[in-house]
Amino acid sequence: MPMMSPALETTLIVSIIVVAAAVVVFVGLKMFQAQRDLGTDADRATFQTLHTVSLAAPHLANGLDEEGAGRASRHLRELLGCPGLAVTDTTAVLAADGTLPDVDVPALAAQTIAAARTQVVHEKDWDAVCAPIVVQDRIMGTVIAFAAKADSGLVRAGSEVAAWVAAHVGLAELDESRARLAEAEVKALRAQISPHFIYNSLGAIASFINTDPQRARELVVEFADFTRYTFRRHGDFTTLAEELTAIDRYLLLEKARFGERIRVSLEIAPEVLSTVIPFLSLQPLVENAVRHGLEGKADGGLIKITAADAGQHAVITIEDDGVGMDPEELRGLLGSRADGEHVGLRNVDVRLRQLYGPENGLVVDTAEGAGTLITVRLPKFRTPKLDS
Repeated sequence: MPMMSPALETTLIVSIIVVAAAVVVFVGLKMFQAQRDLGTDADRATFQTLHTVSLAAPHLANGLDEEGAGRASRHLRELLGCPGLAVTDTTAVLAADGTLPDVDVPALAAQTIAAARTQVVHEKDWDAVCAPIVVQDRIMGTVIAFAAKADSGLVRAGSEVAAWVAAHVGLAELDESRARLAEAEVKALRAQISPHFIYNSLGAIASFINTDPQRARELVVEFADFTRYTFRRHGDFTTLAEELTAIDRYLLLEKARFGERIRVSLEIAPEVLSTVIPFLSLQPLVENAVRHGLEGKADGGLIKITAADAGQHAVITIEDDGVGMDPEELRGLLGSRADGEHVGLRNVDVRLRQLYGPENGLVVDTAEGAGTLITVRLPKFRTPKLDS
């Protein structure tokens, strides 16, 4: 390799230094720009706080339990900036993070619960800020922050963190209450179906035993399959296809009782058969049409069931040309919590509003002597999560 002249070598070294300096300046400018993009110190502190809150929130989705508190406690301690933190329920420590002094934490929690407000405990080597977790006037537990010295900022922050935890625990309890209520509504529907329908179905089957034994045997099978579906003990949801199969069995049993007084028309789009719907959300509407629409009409009538594809939704209608009812009376029945003849209709309306929002209840068009049209609009691709 030929020797490089001193002048050329010097020029090369200077060029390398210039390039390196340019790189350093470029990187520095980018770092400065990135820092500016984050805003002021206050902005960065706010971002960090929101980020920490977002990390803690999912762990409290199931309420105040040991697993959730254990996963959330590290983030809560980071929010408070304290050396140690404990989360308790009303009797025991659910989680602890960081360094805690040698202290009876349940005793501190008990004092706070008894006082029903934030307490500051001063000891020789440490202080503790003990804040109650209050959900709808009920103390569910405490958040206890340990520090060498508890200033006013830590006291306020401890109270705010406990209030934030309480809000998430309250939301979890609300979700659980909704699930229990939905289950209770299903049980109410089952109870409403059983006495009236079972008695009449068995009576209709008995009437065929001597005159048409084969028909009686077929009806017994249909009755068994329908009641098996109605009283099944698993799941809050079913498919539209399964619910329509149960409705078909129900109508076969009712036609055995009413004969040609009941006529049925079905218009079902195949695209919506797999739609997941709340269990027993359509059968009570058909039963309502039979019991309150056609049963009181001397010559019976027609029940028309349609299920149409409407993009992201399935639109289901149940129409009868029966006796109908006064719209104001119906509005009062749907808004009432009292038991009555139309309890099945009201229960379905309540369940749909709980699951899909207040705008997604039943739409009922009726008038005295003009029949009844019930419309249900359900999302095809979204199933609310409830405990089964």
